[in-house]
Amino acid sequence: MGIMGKLASGFAGNLSEVSPESLMQEFGMYLMDGETITTGFKLIRDVVIVTNRRIIDFDKQGATGAKMRVDSINLNCIFHVSAETAGFGVDDSEINIYYITSPYFKANGGVSTAEKKLEFPKKYNIQPLYKYLQEIAYNNHEALNR
Repeated sequence: MGIMGKLASGFAGNLSEVSPESLMQEFGMYLMDGETITTGFKLIRDVVIVTNRRIIDFDKQGATGAKMRVDSINLNCIFHVSAETAGFGVDDSEINIYYITSPYFKANGGVSTAEKKLEFPKKYNIQPLYKYLQEIAYNNHEALNR
């Protein structure tokens, strides 16, 4: 994809896949010991990395992008995943990840949750990523309800 295509995709809010090796060079210092990158995506300056332990969201801020917020979703906190595939026209694909944010997964009286939406260009096949995240969500759901 040329620079104009990347910019158009970026302005539309779409993530483009980036090689794990490239992501490791730029963001490897944020990984925990024993953590490996499975896949990753870039949106102009922002980056989402999926590792064997978590999903890491790098949100570069300001005009220069020198300031950056790093946020993580631990894979063992994901309890539901939904996907919407691209239709005709300008529709994009998306994956919504629902996860537990409270420190205790089985709290009496209230577990806090949140949602993260990832948008992909229509040409990107979201099915393998959806399947991977859905398997994690299913296993977590089963473990939480034992």
